[in-house]
Amino acid sequence: MATKNRPLSPHLQVWRWGPAMLVSILHRVTGDGMALVGLGVLIYWLASLAGGPAAYEAFSAHAAAWYGKVVLVGLTWAFFNHMASGVRHFVLDIGAGFELKSNAAWSVFTPLFALAATVVTWAAILLK
Repeated sequence: MATKNRPLSPHLQVWRWGPAMLVSILHRVTGDGMALVGLGVLIYWLASLAGGPAAYEAFSAHAAAWYGKVVLVGLTWAFFNHMASGVRHFVLDIGAGFELKSNAAWSVFTPLFALAATVVTWAAILLK
């Protein structure tokens, strides 16, 4: 039987923020971001390929500009973060990693891996 002070359903004021909650939210945000922004970039790239050399030159100019690099680096980070979080969810789905310490460690490792993989990827691209 529920007490009078207990809420009927959990909400954000009840939960304590932790790394697992942040990683779960980032997983959803990066998936949506890749679907929306990544699809827009892909369509623009394909349309510029079909549009001829002048259209592709315009796309390349946008991609090489500072704002284009910010979008591409952001998509790269979103990809690696979503991938690492997906691996984390896979491990949880097979029944492992539910202990508090290992879950917190995985939750901290996920965005750190994404950041490191993004830096390594873009260092390889830019230092080529």
